[in-house]
Amino acid sequence: MPDSVGQGPAAIDLAGLREWIGRQETRSDVISPAPLRGLSATLDNAGPVPDPGGRLREPWHWLYFLPAPAASSLDVDGHPRRGDFLPPVPLPRRMWAGSSIRFLSPLHVGDEVQRVSTIGDVSLKQGSNGVLVFVSVQHVIFREGRPVLEEDQQLVYRERGGASPPARALPAPAQAQWSREILPDPVLLFRYSALTFNSHRIHYDRDYAVQQEGYAGLVVQGPLTATLLLDLLQRELPGAQPVTFRFRGVRPLLDGAPVQLQGRRDGNAVRLWALDASGALAMDAQAELAAAGA
Repeated sequence: MPDSVGQGPAAIDLAGLREWIGRQETRSDVISPAPLRGLSATLDNAGPVPDPGGRLREPWHWLYFLPAPAASSLDVDGHPRRGDFLPPVPLPRRMWAGSSIRFLSPLHVGDEVQRVSTIGDVSLKQGSNGVLVFVSVQHVIFREGRPVLEEDQQLVYRERGGASPPARALPAPAQAQWSREILPDPVLLFRYSALTFNSHRIHYDRDYAVQQEGYAGLVVQGPLTATLLLDLLQRELPGAQPVTFRFRGVRPLLDGAPVQLQGRRDGNAVRLWALDASGALAMDAQAELAAAGA
């Protein structure tokens, strides 16, 4: 398979990449309290961290099942080299584009859990900034052999360059009922990367992010923004339980510029979104809450 970039779709061996569909890996973990203390401090949550048996907040399952590749196996961007579980897409830039999650049953501190991950699909598109390859990864978390969470994660691979946001800025999708401003800084990004063992250099190496990948600063992690959006919901509606949550990244958020986290509720449906410093939509998300008494 060619390893060059900047070529058209014909340079991508899509049939070869699709041979990865159905490939699986299984990881085991324990819902331990130490990562929860770290994330609670990182998000400035005043509430207590759950004791053993306490319920895990959504979507804090991202703190677990973390891969720990050897340093010698990392690529120049800090990601593990491709071709093991994930298909060997010959494009240099990889981003978490979004997820769709179903919370089937609560997770609790102390739970022994397993996660089975499956490559669900590989597809190719020609975007305005070049070739895009999308990889769908389906995760199912089990406790005592029963599924408690399902997630369809979308990864996107892009050519080098093209870091500028879409030409057409989208506005907020609705009138906000709730709003919270945060100012992401390098400390926030570092702490979240450390908690999730994410060594992608765009989140902590400013020279690399600017000079090699063309961003104007450090990039806020997509799952961090998604976590902050659900954190907004939980601050505004204490005790509300999301049964589904889906989000998609629209444009990158950068450190040093204020971010507006906003949302509104309509019955059991909640719309959540993040706006960049210019007021443009950066992430769009939706959650469905459990019915009262469910």
